[in-house]
Amino acid sequence: MYYNEKIAYERDKQNITQKEMAFRLGIKQQQYSRYEKGINVMPVTYLPKICEILNVSADYILGLNENKKILNKQKK
Repeated sequence: MYYNEKIAYERDKQNITQKEMAFRLGIKQQQYSRYEKGINVMPVTYLPKICEILNVSADYILGLNENKKILNKQKK
């Protein structure tokens, strides 16, 4: 799966609408839809927020790791 397909899959699985994702990213729903469909390339600057919303790791979205969990940051 490509990154846009993984984002769409996780969003659907969690019953989050495209409109809600777009709102949380500060963009229009139509633009977000183009990113998910692969019509436009999504700027990497959205990746951290998308991972936070969907509670998945960036490595999972990018296909570097199939583990969806976000590793907890160790406290200093």
